[in-house]
Amino acid sequence: MAGSLLRSLWSSSTRRSLSSPPPLKPHSLFLRALSSSSASAFASSAAVSPIGALDPSRLRNVAVIAHVDHGKTTLMDRLLRQCGADIPHERAMDSISLERERGITIASKVTSILWNENELNMVDTPGHADFGGEVERVVGMVEGAILVVDAGEGPLAQTKFVLAKALKYGLRPILLLNKVDRPAVSEERCNEVESLVFDLFANLGATEEQLDFPVLYASAKEGWASASFTKEPPADARNMSQLLDAIIKYVPPPTANIDAPFQMLVSMMERDFYLGRILTGRVSSGIIRVGDRVHGLRNKDSGVEKIEEAKVVKLMKKKGTAIVPIDSAGAGDIISMAGLASPSIGHTVANVEVMTALPTVELDPPTISMTFGVNDSPLAGRDGTHLTGGRIGDRLMAEAETNLAINVLPGLSESYEVQGRGELQLGILIENMRREGFELSVSPPKVMYKAEKGQKLEPIEEVTIEVNDEHVGLIMEALSHRRAEVIDMGPVPGNFGRTRLSLTCPSRGLVGYRSVFSSDTRGTGFMHRAFLTYEKYRGPLGNVRKGVLVSMGYGTITAHALMSLEARGTLFVTPGMETYDGMIVGEHSRDTDLDINPSRAKELTNVRAASKDENVKLSPPRLMTLEEAIGYVASDELIEVTPKAIRLRKKYLDVNKRKTMSKRPKE
Repeated sequence: MAGSLLRSLWSSSTRRSLSSPPPLKPHSLFLRALSSSSASAFASSAAVSPIGALDPSRLRNVAVIAHVDHGKTTLMDRLLRQCGADIPHERAMDSISLERERGITIASKVTSILWNENELNMVDTPGHADFGGEVERVVGMVEGAILVVDAGEGPLAQTKFVLAKALKYGLRPILLLNKVDRPAVSEERCNEVESLVFDLFANLGATEEQLDFPVLYASAKEGWASASFTKEPPADARNMSQLLDAIIKYVPPPTANIDAPFQMLVSMMERDFYLGRILTGRVSSGIIRVGDRVHGLRNKDSGVEKIEEAKVVKLMKKKGTAIVPIDSAGAGDIISMAGLASPSIGHTVANVEVMTALPTVELDPPTISMTFGVNDSPLAGRDGTHLTGGRIGDRLMAEAETNLAINVLPGLSESYEVQGRGELQLGILIENMRREGFELSVSPPKVMYKAEKGQKLEPIEEVTIEVNDEHVGLIMEALSHRRAEVIDMGPVPGNFGRTRLSLTCPSRGLVGYRSVFSSDTRGTGFMHRAFLTYEKYRGPLGNVRKGVLVSMGYGTITAHALMSLEARGTLFVTPGMETYDGMIVGEHSRDTDLDINPSRAKELTNVRAASKDENVKLSPPRLMTLEEAIGYVASDELIEVTPKAIRLRKKYLDVNKRKTMSKRPKE
């Protein structure tokens, strides 16, 4: 009776939430339309064994960790399909619109699948170093990990980062060599990659038990996994069952006490207009039921502080691609709850008699910061709806609550310093704000320095580069200007005419280098980077950028003006765009800035000319994406971001003020 009542409440709440306005966070999993068939199918399968859901020995919590593009999300698709989930499209776990557009995973996501009467809670994680905070906060929720490594590329910079986090929490990863169906991958290559991974484990201080990791071979794209090396498994083995069996065999069930009072550490948080704050985490001990009284706790220097007491309104669990309500959940399970309005990530939710908070996750410090402020250009207010410093501040504070890897510090005159892991992470935040109707001005990224024993320290990153042999000299020269130091250099095994470089480089030297690297290698090279350590300051960078063409006119850009300016450098604008005094319209061919007038119109005369007006033919301009703009701007420049345009401008729009400020010594 209670179950049917809850199901009817769930369907009505879903209808109400779907008819409500769009949420603050566009990736809220809880506002996706649920297919009633898959939801009811999973609800019935969960109802078959209610005790099974509470029995920790039948649970397995597993994270899928890997470097960028090594096949984590595709692997999750195949595992979901194997266990009977309805997959609406490829890369089903990538639910955020930006993830689907860019083909990358930005946020960690949890789902559960049933296999041989066991319930597997699977966590899909991002591979980029910029989103390392997503990996750090979910590794504590799981007892096992699948380390996916591309059999062709081998372990790379981010493989080392995610593996170090898994080993630190005492996990024993299962090594999955993916993409073995590629022609270049042989059994010898797989053995070579396996020994490289073993060396990586040893270098990261793995225990004897962790070094004895099981190895599987797979092609996530083809949808099969095997315990032995093969390129063509038999027809009856072209599935993921061997990987799922390996998870049951090698990943230990959660060590949890059902009889103890309820405690849960919040690892993820989302907002929903109907249910309010939805907290997701792993139940550490006890049992939670709908209607129980719970309270939020947090650790302070003075001791444990109580945040809020409330009743559990709803318990939910992601099963496959659907979200189903549950009546209760036991220790070791990963669930979502609604009812509390104040606790956030890192806080503990517990029974009202419990007054001890669980230890929180320690995150690596941010390495880069940008200042977000009100857009004060002459074209401000034309495109956006959220323009004031207060609205920008509220949005940034909301982001910092759900994303622990971002810190927000209020600055001067309605500006905010946002600290993060890299320009990609902050670029995604700016892009999301843009799409929500915000207008803002953004400063160039600044590296966060440290001071120890009177020495200035800066963040150093480990960079892995693979390029064609003819581009090596160009890349080495460009990186020498950026204070990089080569550690290792050699040919790429199995790829004739390719060279792999391993370097260490200051974070400030790599800001904006990705787009330069892509054009230098004609799109044939790849570069991966991950934070390494803080080291002594390596000195000022060499000449990494030319001067810019700065507009000194106000109005519409004309083709007539651009025709005579093309010889001065590379243009960033097209005829018909609006310009203003101090806006950057191109890159100068020399190292100095040049003031120009791109809105100059052709003067009309009353003298009839025998010839027609010359036909203006302009070269295509270099239109900047947001990431390119973040990497391009210099310290005396800003990026103007609106829902419809991204413009570069000088910090001081007046030419006389710019000249005065340029004479001041630089930082």
